[in-house]
Amino acid sequence: MNKSDLIAKLAKDADISHNKAQATVDIIFDEMFKSLVGNERIEIRGFGSFIIKKYDSYVGRNPKTKESITVPVKRLPYFKVGKELKARVDAMEDAAGGGGEPMPAASPIAATQERPAPPAAPWTPDDES
Repeated sequence: MNKSDLIAKLAKDADISHNKAQATVDIIFDEMFKSLVGNERIEIRGFGSFIIKKYDSYVGRNPKTKESITVPVKRLPYFKVGKELKARVDAMEDAAGGGGEPMPAASPIAATQERPAPPAAPWTPDDES
């Protein structure tokens, strides 16, 4: 879903004009933007929260020239999903039969699942001592 889809859905569901729906969505996004620029946290219960994370300056390397460069301090928006949204998305996967690919073994969830024991070493005559 993109912004245009959201505006169309709001206009239809709220039975308002496209212009009013667009103005509403624009106001919401503008206020969220202003809050994040002002370093305020945005929390939407049941959905998630938006914060600004600050990253310190560090010395990096240009991959093409191998030249050392100083990466300046930066602030980036970060979204943390809420418990309710996470649970609802997970429930949708369960209801759909979970027909997706299994998680890679490196994931924390897959790492806790039972795995078959490795095959035993072959028997040698030295084992009977």
